[in-house]
Amino acid sequence: MTREVEDYYGKHGEPRKFDPTFKGPIHNRHCTDVLCCVLFIVVILGYIALGVIAWVHGDPKKVVYPTDSRGQFCGQKGSVNENKTILFYFNILKCASPVVLTSLQCPTKQLCVEKCPNRFATYIDMKSFFGVNGTYWEYYRQFCQPGFNNPRKSAVQVMRDEDCPSMIIPSRPFLRRCFPDFTTKNGILTVANKTTFRDGHGKTRNVTDLRDAAKGINYVLDAREVGMKIFEDYTNSWYWILIGLVITMVVSLLFILLLRFTAGILFWFVIFAVIGVIGYGIWHCYWEYSSLKGKPGSDIPIYDIGFQTDLRVYLQLRQTWLAFMILLCILELIIILMLIFLRKRICIAIALLREGSKAIGYIMSTLFYPIITFLLLAICICYWAVTAIFLSTSGEAVYKVLATQGQCKYANTTCNPEIFNTSNITKLCPGAQCAFAFYGGETVYHKYIFILQLCNLFVFLWLVNFAIALGQCTLAGAFASYYWAFKKPSDMPSFPLLASFGRALRYHTGSLAFGSLILALVQLVRIILEYLDNKLKGAQNKFAKFLLCCLKCCFWCLEKFIKFLNRNAYIMIAIYGKNFCTSAKEAFFLLMRNVVRVAVLDKVTDFLLFLGKLLIVGGVGVLAFFFFTRRITIIAEEAPSLNYYWVPLATVIFGSYLIAHGFFSVYAMCVDTLFLCFLEDLERNDGSEERPYFMSKTLMKILNKRNREGEEMKQSR
Repeated sequence: MTREVEDYYGKHGEPRKFDPTFKGPIHNRHCTDVLCCVLFIVVILGYIALGVIAWVHGDPKKVVYPTDSRGQFCGQKGSVNENKTILFYFNILKCASPVVLTSLQCPTKQLCVEKCPNRFATYIDMKSFFGVNGTYWEYYRQFCQPGFNNPRKSAVQVMRDEDCPSMIIPSRPFLRRCFPDFTTKNGILTVANKTTFRDGHGKTRNVTDLRDAAKGINYVLDAREVGMKIFEDYTNSWYWILIGLVITMVVSLLFILLLRFTAGILFWFVIFAVIGVIGYGIWHCYWEYSSLKGKPGSDIPIYDIGFQTDLRVYLQLRQTWLAFMILLCILELIIILMLIFLRKRICIAIALLREGSKAIGYIMSTLFYPIITFLLLAICICYWAVTAIFLSTSGEAVYKVLATQGQCKYANTTCNPEIFNTSNITKLCPGAQCAFAFYGGETVYHKYIFILQLCNLFVFLWLVNFAIALGQCTLAGAFASYYWAFKKPSDMPSFPLLASFGRALRYHTGSLAFGSLILALVQLVRIILEYLDNKLKGAQNKFAKFLLCCLKCCFWCLEKFIKFLNRNAYIMIAIYGKNFCTSAKEAFFLLMRNVVRVAVLDKVTDFLLFLGKLLIVGGVGVLAFFFFTRRITIIAEEAPSLNYYWVPLATVIFGSYLIAHGFFSVYAMCVDTLFLCFLEDLERNDGSEERPYFMSKTLMKILNKRNREGEEMKQSR
């Protein structure tokens, strides 16, 4: 039995059993994997309950509003800080970076205030002026602890008890926090037009100390300015960005529809171009090899030269060019032999690509189905993110000791801010602070928040994979109804995409949930492995690192295999309506019986789709570049005035890639579905009146197959 015949029949040479009741992907439906469907619905209800529980216990204000050293929100309505919306730092010199500031871990007292200070002042200066003018104290006390009203208390005691800051500096609010009001005057950094200030401890310091203490704040402020310019660019160019994306959509659609005419031309042109380029490379290597003959030092063996950082040294050796020539000759020979022995399979792949273009032409609505998938994914992502935020903000305020001077054995231990200043910790760890750290608790709910976060992540992965699976099954059903229509398009249902979507939800939710569950479990394990790898980065156990690396590699391969298997299982579900395991088994063995065709079709499809993305994204990107840089003289006046031309350009390129990827993902699903239907057609039918082929005349011609004359008269191609 020849290999070609083996491809059409089973592994034992027996034809696939004909099922006379099979009438395409619309008939003979029943619910599949009902148990998994019930489990999926229960999990969704539990997920909703988890969101409600998180909403009851959580408080997103803990993320939105800054929190003072007592864990109270700044600006929270109905609280003592309702009008105090800004966070003030007693001694910003203790803050090492803006990352420390925004994470509320700066080792200094933090207080909610109505407004930031607008002048330089120290507590010592205030005491000296208090007897003369009480307004100094009235202004200064708004930055002291609430209820403190004893300006006669000694400065040493005030600093010890942290009743008031030792100094205040002109600041402005940013991210609801008081940051030094830096300005540059004649290239010199100043604060309120001053270059020095007194720190309240009898020292005169330069404002650069503030800059160093708030290291990076200027970068953040500069980033805000850049962000405003970017927003302005979007405001001026959104119309043209939209036009660029519409052009991408039209070109992508035309490219897919024209593949029925250009698929073969594009593929063979590129293949012969590659052969020609390699042939030129062989000739050039031979010419270099011949021209170096007789030159001093050109016949030295490469191993005598050893490793050289200057690669031009190797180009002066004949042996180098001889090796290049041999490698190129081997590559050329491999390509030519593959074309000779796989020419029929390549022709089948190109014919299926053309057929896919024709199918999309009949079911244009499939090109816009990715929008539904995108909306479902957006809902999943938003619900997961909101639930995660509410879970993370559940609990009461937890305070920890922050040490600023040397080592402290109490560092990062929990503390009580009410009694901290009278405890032994302040004596053993001078300068230590009892600062708010995070929200937590000792109840059962709070103890299992991490487990609930894992559950939130797992159900999120399950729902995301289900949304993708629903899209794949829906598209597969629509395209399968095209293939199994004997008279195209008259035998096709009126709304194939909508009908396929209804079948997938009504009958196969359990099967789609089953496949999504398996994939979600593998992805969760991969995430846990990544988490462990991050935790073990500083570890010295080489064996543990090696084992973890092997596990990550294995589960990465497993995820890729399951995605491939699930995709084809969903196609079989869309065709036959069987359960997930049966569909996965039949799809796998069907592909294994035609493994060479699978490989050829996969590579040809990937190549053409990559070429299409490159042409579309590259072409639109180049056009956008010339337009936004005013290099197209005809419409140069129409181009908007921009601060950064790369802002709309990058947006157009990225958006073009997403649109092209969305269109081509539908096309790839179409080709995969038609390929499985084609293989089923070969094994199921023989061209007789009872079992006619459903494939196109082009495919039958390539395979030397034909339907009986009576059937050919009925069939409209």
